Amino acid sequence: MSKKLDLDGLDPNRWRTLFVVAISQLMVVLDSSIVNIAIPSAKIDLGISDANQQWVITAYTLAFGSLLLLGGRVGDFMGRKRILIIGLLGFAGASALGGIASTQSLLFASRALQGVFGALLAPAALAIISVTFTVPKERAKAFGVIGAISGGGAAIGLILGGTLTEYFSWRWCLGVNVPIAIIAASLALKFVHESKADGNRTYDIPGVITATAGLFSLTYGFNQAATSGWSDGHTLTFLGAAVILLIIFVVIEKRVANPLMPLRVVTERNRGGSYLGSLIVGAGLFSMFLFLGLYLQTVLGYSPLKSGFAFLPFTAGIIIFAGVASQLLPKVGPKPLMVPGLVFAGIGLLLLTRITPDTAYASHVLPALLIMSSGMALVFIPLTTTSLHAVGNHDTGVASAMINTSQQIGGSLGTALLNTVAATATTTYIAANQALGDTVQLFGITHGFTVAFKVSAALLFTGAVVLFFFINIGKEAVVESEGVVVH
Repeated sequence: MSKKLDLDGLDPNRWRTLFVVAISQLMVVLDSSIVNIAIPSAKIDLGISDANQQWVITAYTLAFGSLLLLGGRVGDFMGRKRILIIGLLGFAGASALGGIASTQSLLFASRALQGVFGALLAPAALAIISVTFTVPKERAKAFGVIGAISGGGAAIGLILGGTLTEYFSWRWCLGVNVPIAIIAASLALKFVHESKADGNRTYDIPGVITATAGLFSLTYGFNQAATSGWSDGHTLTFLGAAVILLIIFVVIEKRVANPLMPLRVVTERNRGGSYLGSLIVGAGLFSMFLFLGLYLQTVLGYSPLKSGFAFLPFTAGIIIFAGVASQLLPKVGPKPLMVPGLVFAGIGLLLLTRITPDTAYASHVLPALLIMSSGMALVFIPLTTTSLHAVGNHDTGVASAMINTSQQIGGSLGTALLNTVAATATTTYIAANQALGDTVQLFGITHGFTVAFKVSAALLFTGAVVLFFFINIGKEAVVESEGVVVH
């Protein structure tokens, strides 16, 4: 069934559609940080050991990261609106299950189920934006909203999680998703128009199996490296299996008639550069939230709620500069925003290397957060746009999934890599500075964080170089209409 259009050929419900997608995106982004705050209380309530606590996060990331490509294809073939609604309702059910979990096994299972439905919901949401907004200025604004949510939602999650845990119960950190998802699903039913891929819609089963198993092994390998080290037998086994499976996947994709991940999606230089840039940014930026959050709580003694509020300037900067980026994108194109943006964000990370156990938030943390947020806002919006540059209707969902996949894999890689860097630097510092006495532990931990920030900054500068050489489209090509046919 074709959708009704305005006299100017545009979807009259497009801004309502953006609102629905924004709610959906916010819920997924919030969930990643809000649950971190709930872990200490959940551990006590359910008797979760230190060794098992990582599964509250890992169960979700494994399911989400390994199923994103399949989720994108399912949305393309079955209908993006239908899969968005299924994803929302499934996410609500899984969240409710986690909120009433009586055992750690049930909590871990509910988190994995959240990951499954998140992998359906996230690519469908971005694909809907891509096919709904075809006017350059409007598409830039729409991606500006999504970019602001992606960049600032994590800090909002820390505040909300801290509030719910401190004044109610950790269970509400999961339960809060239920009303949000149900409201979003009911609005999607009314305002979002259905769209599907045109052409061949047969599934590439060998590709599904090898991609899912390969991404699972890669994500698990990085998680294992973060907790057990790079030389651990399990780490090496899973990373080795991931390499083999993903090579087999690429071979399959070259040969099948209707591949799960058409190589044309990633071999176009602007899209391929965007995915690589997204992976590097995910690896570099994730450490900022992780290590700065630890610094605020373990070194400066902030409560979880106070730590969440400490990140609020980052969220505010993202939201303000996302508006600036969405205005500038149709006028100057993506590269003049993304490259300086990553340089600014890298400089902000370098400013964080000045922290010590004695420095103040206002003088050493706040300026760095403001500089980083202004830079990252100039990256998020154009990067999402170039990731979907010139992609046909048949591949919109899987191209959207690649954005999330690259960020997810980048975040896992960054956690593993930078955890090792920070731990090694801390151990070395403590061994060399025993003369500091009782304070050596705090100074050693802080030194580990600052070394990790240096590596993170180097990653962002590398991302700037990658985007400088890969992105070659100008303002005229950034947000062109793809002539999408909606069924």
